[in-house]
Amino acid sequence: VQLQASGGGLVQPGGSLRLSCSASGFTRPNRQIAWFRQAPGKEREAILCTGSGDPSTYYSDSVKGRFTVSTDTNTVYVQMNNLKPEDTATYYCATDLDRGCNRHTWSFRRYYRYWGQGTLVTVSS
Repeated sequence: VQLQASGGGLVQPGGSLRLSCSASGFTRPNRQIAWFRQAPGKEREAILCTGSGDPSTYYSDSVKGRFTVSTDTNTVYVQMNNLKPEDTATYYCATDLDRGCNRHTWSFRRYYRYWGQGTLVTVSS
């Protein structure tokens, strides 16, 4: 199982970026992928989880309405709009190979066994 996060960079406040998480080593459709982020000196924070089920995606309050997830066969994308300085962090994708996102555990870091290497997003003028 391998996850490859990419798409980070430097963007001005109010700008947009699209992150990608490419999955290999398992059949991605219908397997959940979660995104976390970690700012310097802070705990790793869950921002979304997408998978099969209803609802298919959970968003944290900190990104709801600004971040949108989309998927294709082996890649999960996060479109990040209206970025703020507080969105500055290293972003990671993760999976536990379950089909859906559990409403009670999706935001818990310890739930996920497999992690990508992270991609840095810096929001600054």
